[in-house]
Amino acid sequence: MLLSLIMLTGGLVLLILGSNWLVNGASDLARRFKISEIVVGLTVVSIGTSSPELIVNLIASYNGNTDIAIGNVVGSNIFNVMVILGVTAVVMPVSVKANTTWKEIPFSFMAAVVLFFMANDIFFDGYTISEISRTDGLILICFFAIFMAYTFALALSHKEVPEVNYKKVSALKSSMLILIGLTGLFLGGRFIVKGAVDIALHLGMSESVVGLTIVAAGTSLPELFTSVIAALKKKADIAIGNVVGSNIFNIFLVLGASATIKPLPFNTVNNFDILVMIFSSFLMFLFVFTGKGKRINRAEGGFLVAGYIIYLSMLLTGNHHFAENIFN
Repeated sequence: MLLSLIMLTGGLVLLILGSNWLVNGASDLARRFKISEIVVGLTVVSIGTSSPELIVNLIASYNGNTDIAIGNVVGSNIFNVMVILGVTAVVMPVSVKANTTWKEIPFSFMAAVVLFFMANDIFFDGYTISEISRTDGLILICFFAIFMAYTFALALSHKEVPEVNYKKVSALKSSMLILIGLTGLFLGGRFIVKGAVDIALHLGMSESVVGLTIVAAGTSLPELFTSVIAALKKKADIAIGNVVGSNIFNIFLVLGASATIKPLPFNTVNNFDILVMIFSSFLMFLFVFTGKGKRINRAEGGFLVAGYIIYLSMLLTGNHHFAENIFN
């Protein structure tokens, strides 16, 4: 048990350090080749902060730990909205621009709804089992390609890109940072999956619950640090954009790539978690309009955090199993 905890903790540390090294190295290399800062932010940085989820899921999927793969994505998305956005709004109310309100948040909501329909083959199609198939995975990746096309179009529409002063880093150092970052992500992902599975077996917990809680929270730490720091610096676009972009990335690319590697059998008890994910996305959209101006205020942030505590208590006490009977 102690060894498993050490592996899990060490894996989380490696994931955080690895994603940071990857982002720094890739950003320096992109600047060296005069790629605009906004394109770097929309691609390298956003993918970099979500790379822990991607690596953990690819390893879990390859090893056949499908409950961890699905639980990690759904749990991370719930954690992103209810904890990261909630805590960020408590620290500093988060203003939301029109583009994010009417395009990116609805796209995030749509991603959650698409996953709900894809995962419930028994309920909607009358199949004997439910799974996120390779075909489903490829469809999710196609959605991700559409989202990336949108972000690039958005980047090109911002013609004025401010000059950013930065210390020039050698191409060799940048490349080494990328290589070390990827190595840290790979090793951290392996340690987390192994440690989480061992803990689940030892405590009698399901892999799904471990994925939805410990693994999901751990892999979301880069987003948490990024959003809180952005709020303190009064950069609301980064704070909410980080959460919304990560949620879209997690479903369309992380889960899409995982299902493409190996179809992911779906346990209908996890419909409760998907419905919580859909509801949290809806609340994020609703709260933009309920206060003064288009922003999520401290009270709404506190409501989101309280909601997560209630959800977590239901998860750990087993009071979420009613969904299994409804969708079978």
